[in-house]
Amino acid sequence: MIEHPKIKVLLIDNHPLVLDGLKAVLETFEHIEVAGTAGLAQTGLDIGRQTRPQVVLMDINMPKLNGIDAIELFRKELPDARVVMLSMHDSREYVSSSVMRGAAGYILKDVSTEEIVSAIETVADGGKYFSSGIFDVLMERESENDADPLTPRERDTLSLIVAGKSNREIAQALGITPATAETHRKNLKKKLGIATTAGLIRYALDRAISVKEA
Repeated sequence: MIEHPKIKVLLIDNHPLVLDGLKAVLETFEHIEVAGTAGLAQTGLDIGRQTRPQVVLMDINMPKLNGIDAIELFRKELPDARVVMLSMHDSREYVSSSVMRGAAGYILKDVSTEEIVSAIETVADGGKYFSSGIFDVLMERESENDADPLTPRERDTLSLIVAGKSNREIAQALGITPATAETHRKNLKKKLGIATTAGLIRYALDRAISVKEA
């Protein structure tokens, strides 16, 4: 049997009970290694430099340096680490700000352990993960912006991009070729005047476009 390398995770939260509980639960999964814990973002960054985690699970509301502002620091100092925000706040503003700063995921603190592990696995594999609760909230808030200019196929493509799917996975979900999926991705950016994937995700969040499962 091939033994797969463990996913190294750094936990950052200024609530000791949350931090200790999360650490204890994650350590029950053989494929996850808690590389360190910290109560402050700056302390977490120092630990991260030494441990080089693949995933950083970080709270938003922390003293001195909040989680959203810390995202850019982690991306600069630990470019190989993927940051997932763990928060009790489901506001669109927090989610959008996290995405634009470079977060690879956003999950709510009241989700199940299985969903937290799924988020860790997804972002460690290069994808993006947003808690189902996030989109439940966003779907309740209809956008007051101009009418959506996207076609149904473009919306399907965009929702798969938000779910972190690759061109190959988008192609499989929509019954098209990977080359066509890449064309759809490029056309979305051109049509919306958006240069980056993070920008596409923010566009989707602002308009409550839900994640489409492949």
